[in-house]
Amino acid sequence: MEFRRAELPNGLEVIAECTPGAYSAAFAFFVQTGARDETDEVSGVSHFLEHMVFKGTNRRSAADVNRELDEIGSNSNAYTSEEQTVYHATVLPEYQRRVVDLLSDMMRPALREDDFNTEKKVILEEIAKYDDQPPYGAHDKCMSAFFSPHPLGRSILGTSASIEALAPEQMRRYFEARYSPSNIVLAAAGNVDFDKLVADAAEWCGGWPRHDAPRSTPRAASRAGFHLLRKDSAKQQYTLELGAFPASADKDRFAARLLATIVGDDTGSRLFWDLVDSGEAEYCGMSNYEYQGTGVFSTYLCCPPEAARELWTRMDAVLADVQANGVTDDELQRAKAKLCAQIVLSAERPANRLFSVGNNWIQRRVYRTVRETVDLYRAVTLADLRRLLETYPLTDRTTVTIGPLSKW
Repeated sequence: MEFRRAELPNGLEVIAECTPGAYSAAFAFFVQTGARDETDEVSGVSHFLEHMVFKGTNRRSAADVNRELDEIGSNSNAYTSEEQTVYHATVLPEYQRRVVDLLSDMMRPALREDDFNTEKKVILEEIAKYDDQPPYGAHDKCMSAFFSPHPLGRSILGTSASIEALAPEQMRRYFEARYSPSNIVLAAAGNVDFDKLVADAAEWCGGWPRHDAPRSTPRAASRAGFHLLRKDSAKQQYTLELGAFPASADKDRFAARLLATIVGDDTGSRLFWDLVDSGEAEYCGMSNYEYQGTGVFSTYLCCPPEAARELWTRMDAVLADVQANGVTDDELQRAKAKLCAQIVLSAERPANRLFSVGNNWIQRRVYRTVRETVDLYRAVTLADLRRLLETYPLTDRTTVTIGPLSKW
């Protein structure tokens, strides 16, 4: 296994974790753009643009794109988050040149007005579905309540109003501003011929014009609040909470993930044994999310509405106990074993390593082997967890609860 990096004259970085004995190869363009880079006027444009990338280029129609992905037997997709848009495909090694050609071409979409108007209807339907299905947009509503006016408070999908008002020229300007080669990383993992990858990238991407694509990454202020939203059609009550936690480059982020595992992993955590294993809650857990400049922990409770207040109080008591008394060494060792095993087992697939390598690079500009990552988690101590809790108290949270309840 070898990590290699190159940079084209226009600023496009090419990175790869090369494993000659692997049976597959995974490739992706990581574009450092997402909801936090938008304005209110174009909210949702990053996700909309992700859809448009599959609608064809000057060289290929939408049908050509999908046909060629099938012809090379790729496992391919894309996603948009608050901070990045990623286009990826996993193939057999012999299709490396074809998949890089295709993905590179897709990174310069035609953005035809007819396709734009058709796909706008799809996005609007997606927004309506998101608001009409459990948990009824709870995540977006809680992110907005916790972060606003910080840019991470914007919805990835946007709003019906912002998408309705969006014009093709606005999307084209956003594309030109954010899809600069200096803001994109071509990443690969598995059985990759790196020298050919760089040569192909130079052939198909070397002519892309370069310009600055800055991003502001201020730390979000800690906020607390409670918001009760009624949804008559809901049968369950959905309660989501957010609190401040380490950012993507903070040294305490390893301790943060271990603490989230101890408190709220979906098997064997404190919240699981107290509320889920007892059969009282359908789901109750805790996780952490890392962004550039800031981070959050999230707790999520789904349960019958008549029990929602009591179970929420018990969930609060679990967090308060951890805040006051910390966790045990036995809990920490079990969390390390669980998390490190997940990391190692996941790394057996090049597609999984692609996301680990690419995300780590685009967020922190760091490459770590699986061993190095495991060692960092194993090095976390109880003192690290105590320092984490002192810096980021679990008791400071923003709460959004959605369901049939009209009072709490």
